[in-house]
Amino acid sequence: MTIPSELLAPDYSGGSLNNLVAELEWRLTGSAPAPRLRTDVADRIPTAATYILFLIDGLGVHQLRHPAAGGLASSHRGTIHAPFPTTTTVSLACVATGLPPARHGFIGHFLLLNSHPRPVNGLRWIDTAGRPVASYAAGLLPAPNLWERLGAAGVEAITVQPDAFAGTPLTKSLYRGCRFEGVTGTDELVRATVELARVPGRLLFVYYHLVDIAAHMQGPSSRAYAHAVADASNAWERISARLPGHVAMVGTADHGVLSIPEPGKLRLRSRDTPGLTLFGDPRSLYVTGPRERIEELGERLPAAWHPRETLARLWGAGADRGARVQPGRVRKPTGAFLADRGRVLLPGHMDTRLVGYHGGLEPEEVEIPVLLSG
Repeated sequence: MTIPSELLAPDYSGGSLNNLVAELEWRLTGSAPAPRLRTDVADRIPTAATYILFLIDGLGVHQLRHPAAGGLASSHRGTIHAPFPTTTTVSLACVATGLPPARHGFIGHFLLLNSHPRPVNGLRWIDTAGRPVASYAAGLLPAPNLWERLGAAGVEAITVQPDAFAGTPLTKSLYRGCRFEGVTGTDELVRATVELARVPGRLLFVYYHLVDIAAHMQGPSSRAYAHAVADASNAWERISARLPGHVAMVGTADHGVLSIPEPGKLRLRSRDTPGLTLFGDPRSLYVTGPRERIEELGERLPAAWHPRETLARLWGAGADRGARVQPGRVRKPTGAFLADRGRVLLPGHMDTRLVGYHGGLEPEEVEIPVLLSG
């Protein structure tokens, strides 16, 4: 099944998040396992001895129109694609490996693992029964990852993130081989980033999370969201103004966000889906089970069905010539229901309280910025 023209399939050949990572890796080491960024965007990134990749969680290109975006909007130099599904864990795995989802294996917010009977929340590493499954996070991503390849080439990799994320199963999975610099608050993030960037021969990955939280909980029209965007923009401008000449800072995001009003939320009870396992994301709901049951469910959903063959292309299979799909611990679904615009599909283990959602292929979810300081 083809993807409708109004939706965006990620361009892993040179226009996606992992290609931006590959571009920076290639500049620092002379090689990368995935295609570099397409030249119309890459040529705008200056040559540098140290690079900062500043990722603002949840800030898609369309959100740069917000009045609070300020310096972020004026720094916009290009547009690329978030990977599929357009969700944080998948994108952060693309950063940590420099690979598309088909090769790193992290293919959704909720994962179905070969060694566990229930779907697992890949952000928190608990299953749908609330049971901790942290041991499964270790070794999920392929080796060597980006940080290990950089280290082998003599480039120091450092991530600057909220101190609360230190030591979590997701952090241990994503940042193996990367120095973790925990910070408390935006002021400390700015100070740490500027100080760490003074040393040549580094890649700093700076992660800002408050825009995504505000978008989820209060929505992109809220005062909380405006405050978070303004804070992110202020941090970007303060860092930019204080960087030494050997440093280039590149900004981007992991996905954009759509507001979903309450009538757009379809709750799916277990008795409505007998014999089926539902996982993935609310905007791209993975399904495993008998095809006749899937067809029955599909007749009742405001969504389009896409079989595994289509999903493989959306994950980036075949995007790299000669690439081998990473044989990880994750089970692939029979297919996925991509929710219609303005709708989310919510099994009992997915959060129904949110205002902002993502995970699908609408331009607002897929298009992410390339920002350049200076």
